[in-house]
Amino acid sequence: MEDYDVAIVGSGSAGYVAAIRAADLGKHVVLIEQREIGGTCLNRGCIPTKALLKSAEVYNLAKESAVFGINTGELTFNPALILERKQAVVKKLVDGVKYLLKARKVVIKNGKGKLADNNTVEVNNADGNELVRADSIVIATGSDSAAIPVFNIDRKNVITSDEALNLNKIPESMLIVGAGAIGIEFADYFASFGVKVTVVEMMPQVVPSLKDKKMAQLVERIMKRKGIKIKTGAKIENVEIRNDGYVVSSLSTGEEIETEKVLVSIGRKLNSDSIGLEKLGVNTEKGKIVVDNKLRTNIPNIYAIGDVIGGLLLAHKAQREGDVVAEIIAGRDINMDYTVVPWAIFSSPEIASVGLTADECEEKGIETIIGSFPFSANGKAVSMNSVLGQVKLVARKDTGGIVGAQIVGPEASVMIAELALAVRKGLTLHDVADTIHTHPTLPEAVMEAAKDGLGEVVHIYKK
Repeated sequence: MEDYDVAIVGSGSAGYVAAIRAADLGKHVVLIEQREIGGTCLNRGCIPTKALLKSAEVYNLAKESAVFGINTGELTFNPALILERKQAVVKKLVDGVKYLLKARKVVIKNGKGKLADNNTVEVNNADGNELVRADSIVIATGSDSAAIPVFNIDRKNVITSDEALNLNKIPESMLIVGAGAIGIEFADYFASFGVKVTVVEMMPQVVPSLKDKKMAQLVERIMKRKGIKIKTGAKIENVEIRNDGYVVSSLSTGEEIETEKVLVSIGRKLNSDSIGLEKLGVNTEKGKIVVDNKLRTNIPNIYAIGDVIGGLLLAHKAQREGDVVAEIIAGRDINMDYTVVPWAIFSSPEIASVGLTADECEEKGIETIIGSFPFSANGKAVSMNSVLGQVKLVARKDTGGIVGAQIVGPEASVMIAELALAVRKGLTLHDVADTIHTHPTLPEAVMEAAKDGLGEVVHIYKK
């Protein structure tokens, strides 16, 4: 049996970051992974979807090249080459993570990790079983797409995001179940290449996590302009695969939709079963591992991070948990803080949010000042021909302190970082408005939105 300071089960965004940080802090670390290094984000989530979306962006830009005075002639796309590039991007980043782990002398063991006792992990692989001992154990087993029975998922006609990432033939039509991040991004991708896309969302709005009705309505209008059909407040009652391979989906509204493919983009299963938690008495709740603000389970030397502890299933949140758990194990007295967690959807235009929305403030009885600015009045956005969307800032009326922000527009995922810092540090509308922003840039829209909230906006006219 080999001895380590820290054993980490799972090498996704949470696990590999925890391994690297713990090694940097002087710990002897073993990282156990039964699939690919990098987990879902690098191999089946964040990175491959962004690679595909970049191909769609380039194709869309080529289609509108005449606006920029560029003639492209006949325009075609090659699904096989798009997938080939996607795989190359994934391989490059996975190889990069492997290098970073090797450079830190993190020991990697391939196999399924299972807790044998409070200090021992059993590693099962094709060659048999192996035991590793560690002073601290970190569970970072992540999540997978949930196989919901009603959808009759056969991974050929009715698919999950895993299969959608590897379609070597673009279908003529597709129904996407769920208008969350995954659904919105794939709707954007497939619609870009001419697929007749219908999105069905059980909630009354698209992007249910965007708790701002007006911004959600803006997203829906933009999607419809692209030819994407949206059906909100509708539930899939039944999915039937016909003999010719087409799929008939029955909705709660009584409507039937026939499509070549159905993509189920709702539901994640937390990977907390079959890893020995019950044997050790580790507390779980509806599949998620229960932890305190130091990411400890009810067994003091066993920690859990990433999707498997629930909450927001975001790679950057998981990475922060990896950092924090490593520092706690190394003896630093800190807590995991979820007060400010930005998120983004990488559609075109992008969608991003942090903190509270105006609607949420109203529910909480917080009086607000709202500042907004359209990208149609931003010089850089106009020069890019990317004028759809706006920046919206939410500030307390009594102090002017920024408590939230939402952006629909170009580079929203990048621009939200400034506002996440503003929310975290308690900056005011004046702080942002009085900070000189480079011209011409997209972030000037943030400055202008702050000025709008103060009644000082320059580049739009309001009585």
